[in-house]
Amino acid sequence: MLTRLGERLGLRARLSLAFAVLCLVTTTAVAGGMYAQARTAILQRAQDAAVREVTDQLVGLYPLRDREPGPAELDEIAAATTDRDGTAVAVRGAVRSSGGLAPEVVPPELRAAVRDGDLAWQRQVRGGRPVLLIGVPLLVVGPDGAPRPSGIEVYASRSLLAEQESITRLAVTAWGVGGGALVFALLLAWLAARGVLRPARELGRAAQRLGEGDLRTRIQVRGSDELAEVARTFNTTAVELERHVDQLRAMEADARRFAADVSHELRTPLAALTAVADVLDEEAPHLPAQTGQAARLVSRETHHLTRLVEDLLEISRFDSGAAALALDEVDVPALVRTTLRSRGWAEQVDAELPPGVTARLDPRRVDVVVANLVGNALRHGEPPVLVRLLDDDPDWLVLEVRDHGPGIDPAVLPHVFDRFYKADAARARSGGSGLGLAIARENARLHRDGERAGTLVAGGGPDGAAFTLRLPRRARCEEDG
Repeated sequence: MLTRLGERLGLRARLSLAFAVLCLVTTTAVAGGMYAQARTAILQRAQDAAVREVTDQLVGLYPLRDREPGPAELDEIAAATTDRDGTAVAVRGAVRSSGGLAPEVVPPELRAAVRDGDLAWQRQVRGGRPVLLIGVPLLVVGPDGAPRPSGIEVYASRSLLAEQESITRLAVTAWGVGGGALVFALLLAWLAARGVLRPARELGRAAQRLGEGDLRTRIQVRGSDELAEVARTFNTTAVELERHVDQLRAMEADARRFAADVSHELRTPLAALTAVADVLDEEAPHLPAQTGQAARLVSRETHHLTRLVEDLLEISRFDSGAAALALDEVDVPALVRTTLRSRGWAEQVDAELPPGVTARLDPRRVDVVVANLVGNALRHGEPPVLVRLLDDDPDWLVLEVRDHGPGIDPAVLPHVFDRFYKADAARARSGGSGLGLAIARENARLHRDGERAGTLVAGGGPDGAAFTLRLPRRARCEEDG
């Protein structure tokens, strides 16, 4: 229970609670011990003084005038041991002194001890007031010089009210000092927590800024304690992290620039190769079998290399931030039908496209996304392939492409939009560049409406793969605000 409470409390509250509990336990132990010792000492001193006083008073009565005292002599004995704070009674057998202390209030065990010739005493509370009851047997000296019991028992009571008041004042003082110590401990706890939490809060804020990408975040180092060592370690870590991130950014920029430069330089020779490949493709039927087959292979691979270069150039534009939208008011069903018809897929694909759905989009980029999704479904899936446009959201345009093939393996699903990733184990052999889905998702994200961006999500199950494209109906360029 204490562990769960500590988890719910903050560090300052836990420190204060720990200081308070420690001070409370220490104060209770010290004050309680001092109180018990002082109480015992006060009562013992008062008890010893009262017993000594009574015995001294009785010693002054010797020798007794009468070996067989009557009520009058017993009254004198009782009067001699009576003071203003107490009363007394003298008893001999069935005879007792008049007035004073009633023998009935004397406990049986105290009377038994006195009758055995012992000096005894006992503390009592009578009428809400503490008293000390003292029992003394009177002895006489026999003819042989040896003391023997006289048969007279004297019982005297002494008030302990003054001592009780002293003990009460002592207890109040002890607990007052304890309370002051507790307040002082809480103050120390607050100061200690403040001294510990201030650098801890600074460290937390610095870590948050570092996590948000501010790699120049540093902490001011104060002192030479453990917290200062943590601050120095944080600063060292931040410096190293900034250095490594700068290196990675430089390497990434170099890699992007290299890919863009290589792709750009390859376009010119590839254009010439493509023209030659087209000629070879046209002449392949007229060439010998093996030569024609080689010509068709050269043509196919040349076109594949051309698509790869174009994809690399496109992805480099996204990486450099050079990609921009050319927005227009578009009839979305007509745009999708044009995409399917221009690629010869109109007869292979089932389309559910409700008429009259318009949106402000970049038609070229939407055409790229739809063509990529439908092309993947036809190459890797199985018929029927369905393209469905949903028109139930006034702010978003939703287009779904679904096939009925083996679907996407759950282990592959998180990587389908990674660059150059090919799920050969889950799909048929691919002849693509491995960049198509990555480019499609970047084109979707490029369509924005304020802080909201378009999305492309992969899903489905064992009955086929499904890709869902969501675009804002009123996309805006950056210059539109």
